[in-house]
Amino acid sequence: MELLLYLAVGAVSGVLAGLFGVGGGLILVPALVYSLKAQGVSADVLTHIAVGTSLATIVFTSVNSVLAHQKHKAILWHLVRPISIGVLIGTALGAMTAAQIQGPMLQKIIGVFAICMSAQMAFNLAPKTRRPPPGRPGLVAAGGFIGWASAIFGIAGGSLTVPFLAWRSVVMQKAVATSAACGVPIALAAAIGYVFTGWGSAGLPDWSTGFVYWPAVVGMASTSMLFARVGARLAHRLDPVLLKRLFALMLLAIGLNFLL
Repeated sequence: MELLLYLAVGAVSGVLAGLFGVGGGLILVPALVYSLKAQGVSADVLTHIAVGTSLATIVFTSVNSVLAHQKHKAILWHLVRPISIGVLIGTALGAMTAAQIQGPMLQKIIGVFAICMSAQMAFNLAPKTRRPPPGRPGLVAAGGFIGWASAIFGIAGGSLTVPFLAWRSVVMQKAVATSAACGVPIALAAAIGYVFTGWGSAGLPDWSTGFVYWPAVVGMASTSMLFARVGARLAHRLDPVLLKRLFALMLLAIGLNFLL
């Protein structure tokens, strides 16, 4: 039953990764929290394991999403490179920050973030002022903040990168594709950070390396890699407004559940 859950969650997160550029972490983290809680994992570490495991899974999802978007020549690599430099610094700081936050408080922080993302997706909220992309220092700084926040919330940064790029006058499809490319170093660096910050922690389940739980990674990655390509193809064919609003309702329910 547990494996079937991880396979299903991986499929859903893969489609979302390709369709919205969100990396799937907004689905993976809540699903992992609920499943780990059902397995009897200690509340002190289960949220940290959910975030670390989500990031490890997103590495595989993001790689496949990037390959699919690259076929459409939609990735702006000249933006990916400086953003990734900031990401590597930000994710290390984010993993260390999350390690200092108690599990129940981290759940509440993620709940607030889910509600904020729900509002952003439902109402398509974005800054009205549109400017060209900043220079290299500005992109590095933006990558640092995105990496820091992503490591705390267990996402690949698409929820932050896509609005930032759209605000900076990047066409939405290219913003999603570029966000997916930025998601690879975000997820990889942050997952490694969670391995080290969780090393030797009490209450870890079997088959864990630090805060990464490998049975869930294998189950979710096996389907997310396949379905990320499906989502990426849909992103270039469909108007995702309705799907975004349905996704927003689900995020609202998840966020309220985490808070209450």
